[in-house]
Amino acid sequence: MERFFRSLKTEKLYRENYATKTAALLGIAEYIEDFYNPKRLHSALGNLSPMMFEAKQPCLTL
Repeated sequence: MERFFRSLKTEKLYRENYATKTAALLGIAEYIEDFYNPKRLHSALGNLSPMMFEAKQPCLTL
């Protein structure tokens, strides 16, 4: 998680000047969507995307 925040700061926040709080929040949301791309393949998930990995998991009910 610390790596994520370091990347967020150095790749997004320190490189842009936001005129409003809303603009900053939108910029952060955009970065998070790109960083946690649900279609990108992950070696830890057997080279599946998070969406594909979750689809293969059995449904759990409580």
